[in-house]
Amino acid sequence: MSVDRDQVLRAAAGLLTRKPTASMDEIAKTAGIGRATLHRHFSGRDALVRALENHGIERLGRALDEARPEEGDAADAVRRMIACIEPVAGIIAFLYGENQLYEGGMNEGWNRLDARITGLFRRGQEEGAFRLDLSPAWLTEALYGLVASGAWAVQDGRVAARDISHMVSELLLGGALRRRMEP
Repeated sequence: MSVDRDQVLRAAAGLLTRKPTASMDEIAKTAGIGRATLHRHFSGRDALVRALENHGIERLGRALDEARPEEGDAADAVRRMIACIEPVAGIIAFLYGENQLYEGGMNEGWNRLDARITGLFRRGQEEGAFRLDLSPAWLTEALYGLVASGAWAVQDGRVAARDISHMVSELLLGGALRRRMEP
């Protein structure tokens, strides 16, 4: 029987997002395979987490390609980007909180993705669409945090999946401060 590596990685990310201390046995069960099969593909937890990182980078890269953040109005590009990232939010949520990934320095793949996202926020500032008092790097981190929080909220049933792209986009772009209506 052939094992679908992407399906195993998606299952592992889903479980580890909810239960970061899950054992390899629990991960194998969630993926619908035996522990021995899991170990044939990933020598241990560290190898699995690194594979999840590479999988997440690849999927986020595809989402950014689809979103075309370099094109059009900056705010519309952010909304498009968030909508394209939303299907990958679960793996981003896991990776966002996985401290071991940052111990040996950043994976170059993250640096490339960060540069594209930060570039969009910088472009929006240069065009006068985004606040100047928040750095593009901070806006990029805020995006990751909101996407991860959105994934957790959907997973826990606190937010409907169909609403998450809108909620993340509008909070990131508009903030939580209520604007007073002009008299």
